Amino acid sequence: MDNNEAAVKALELYKVNAKLCDPHPSKKGTASTYQESSAHSNSACSNKKMNHKDIHSVRDNFKDVNYLTEEKVYEILDTCGEKEDYSPLIRVIGRVFSSAEGLVQSFRRSKPHTKEELKSLQGKDEDKDEDEKEAAASSTTAMEEDSPTSSSSSRLGECSSGENDVQKLAPDEVSVDIEAVRRVYERLLSNDKIEAAFLNALVYLSPNVECDLTYHNVYSRDPNYLNLFVIVMENSNLHSPEYLEIALPQFCKAMSKLPLAAQAKLARLWSHYSAEQIRRMVETFQQLITYKVISNEFNSRNLVNDDDAVVAATKCLKIVYYANVLGGDLDMEHNEEEDEEPIPESSDLTLQELLGEERRNKKGPRVDPLETELGIRTSDCRRPLIPFEEFVNEPLNEVLEMDKDYTFFKVETENKFSFMTCPFILNAVTKNLGLYYDNRIRMYSERRITVLYSLVQGQQLNPYLRLKVRRDHIIDDALVRLEMIAMENPADLKKQLYVEFEGEQGVDEGGVSKEFFQLVVEEIFNPDIGMFTYDEHTKLFWFNPSSFENEGQYTLIGIVLGLAIYNNCILDVHFPMVVYRKLMGKKGTFRDLADANPVLYQSLKELLEYEGSVEEDMMITFQISHTDLFGNALMYDLRENGDKIPVTNENRKVKNMSLFWKTKNMQRLKQFSLTSLIVNLFKRSTLVCASTGYVLELNSYIFDEAVSSCLCRREFWETLHSFGEEQKRLFLQFTTGTDRALNDSLKLPTSHTCFNVLLLPEYNSKEKLRERLLKAITYAKGFGML
Repeated sequence: MDNNEAAVKALELYKVNAKLCDPHPSKKGTASTYQESSAHSNSACSNKKMNHKDIHSVRDNFKDVNYLTEEKVYEILDTCGEKEDYSPLIRVIGRVFSSAEGLVQSFRRSKPHTKEELKSLQGKDEDKDEDEKEAAASSTTAMEEDSPTSSSSSRLGECSSGENDVQKLAPDEVSVDIEAVRRVYERLLSNDKIEAAFLNALVYLSPNVECDLTYHNVYSRDPNYLNLFVIVMENSNLHSPEYLEIALPQFCKAMSKLPLAAQAKLARLWSHYSAEQIRRMVETFQQLITYKVISNEFNSRNLVNDDDAVVAATKCLKIVYYANVLGGDLDMEHNEEEDEEPIPESSDLTLQELLGEERRNKKGPRVDPLETELGIRTSDCRRPLIPFEEFVNEPLNEVLEMDKDYTFFKVETENKFSFMTCPFILNAVTKNLGLYYDNRIRMYSERRITVLYSLVQGQQLNPYLRLKVRRDHIIDDALVRLEMIAMENPADLKKQLYVEFEGEQGVDEGGVSKEFFQLVVEEIFNPDIGMFTYDEHTKLFWFNPSSFENEGQYTLIGIVLGLAIYNNCILDVHFPMVVYRKLMGKKGTFRDLADANPVLYQSLKELLEYEGSVEEDMMITFQISHTDLFGNALMYDLRENGDKIPVTNENRKVKNMSLFWKTKNMQRLKQFSLTSLIVNLFKRSTLVCASTGYVLELNSYIFDEAVSSCLCRREFWETLHSFGEEQKRLFLQFTTGTDRALNDSLKLPTSHTCFNVLLLPEYNSKEKLRERLLKAITYAKGFGML
């Protein structure tokens, strides 16, 4: 330190032992200075003494600052700027931002004081100068009552006053002046030395806060304790490298200890933030998660689930996620009615009951406690503040051991965290893997129960759901068989599917089932069958309003789609978004027409916005028309006697626009069902992505030197990259199970679709390889034994 700093330090140490009657420069630190200054005039010497007195008076006031206001920060900043010495400000920031009590009281929103409060302030501050009295009078009651006495008694006083303040606040409000905090950060963070003070103070503050929340239940006694989290999160430099090592992980651990009510209040508060502010907080927590994942070597022995920093950051990210949902475009009114009659419990014993365990989640999918506290569902959000994709952390998905994580999810132990409880951070591939484990465990459970029943009750052993179908009559054979199973023993649908094509030798290890579902879906959704219509403009399927099929046929279709998901088969089925909303428990509304029928939506929108006389200019009624399978026009009344009711400016706006979806075909959606884990893991957008299929990147393979040295292999990849998009798609279908090739005398390429393995013979030229490969993927059909 320089001479000036040494002098300040000496004065501070000196005042600890004795209070100076008249603040005056110490002779120890400035003896030579006073000798030199004796040569000046008496007036100059007098002015210099007064300046020293003012400086020490200000420094004394800074030492007594235990909380901050915007005005106080600017006062200290201006004083330090004049002397070009920011050490007093650094010490004040370190003292306040490292103290939970001081930070909770800082930057409170000002409110008018009563006469009694002003009198008490005057009594307490008799020995203080006039400026400090005015500063104290402009602050809040809780700030004014602070004193440097016992911290325990001070905290108890803060609790009582804090509770009174919070009772006057709305559920999405806090007593801190957020705009003032932002202005202060904007001015201070440009100075590197001052920023280091924030960093060091946060390192000291976080463990104490974590202890307070874990053991002292401080939030229930003082809800204003939430202020410190609001203030710290406004620091726009939290994602910088300096914070990632110690400060931010410790702070995330402290925030993750907040009780449920405090987390909900934070989510409601942050829901009023702009998209840019939400994105900044998301990037802060994502930066920490990515940093910890990359800087550590996670594997099956060193699980990422055991990293406290990653887990804490994920929990904090969940608060921001629900703030993003709350702040978006919500539709909380159009929910499906709950079933009036309770679903009867099955009389069959499950594996859990046989093992003495109670059945869990009887009422449906697991619901996040924070979601319940906020009174919302993620499916209520049509458009969030920022896209849900920004919450996915790809590095975390790469190191996550999904089998272990799924175990933690099902066991629900307190000491093991499962990322499946925060599905927003997982990508579709990881979620699909979790769904695979869930389905397989269900299959194994049904298999064990079947074996147990066969031993105890003498039943015939049938551990699989076996379907034997003819390729030329696949719809008739499959739907009739599934209908019989659904009527006789619906529990068999939970068994692993085993498909056999009559007259073919293929053994179903997964590949035969893939082709079965692909063929069934192609047949069912063929417009010539008449069950569904296809819109060439939107490329979407919809229920045919003129179909002659009964409800049972649509029930069987729902069973087929459910079996496909249950057996891990992705289907190329395209529905409007309203179908997925229906599956997630939401009703169809007028807004859903935008993607289901854009022409109708635009026409109705123009009708609603028409400013002239609808009755005289348009002359329409509450009756619509559509065509049947034979092209005949059919009329449908939207209201009783709708053909006689003209549409006017007064009655054109229907309060419940879900009327457009209340047709017999929309009711058939009730036959489509999803497992509870799908509802818990997947959102509507993810379901759409999963249903529309995907194009696999073909250049993502890495070969060792032995393989890359083979001319045939290199030519194979060169040939594959020369294919068009349709030919590449056929190749993927060929190698993964949709189409098959026989091993004939021409030595065509073949594949084990159950294991996604391509068998490629060696050819003497690239042209021959191309010709054989194109023939294999174009004319492949059927199964055979190699």
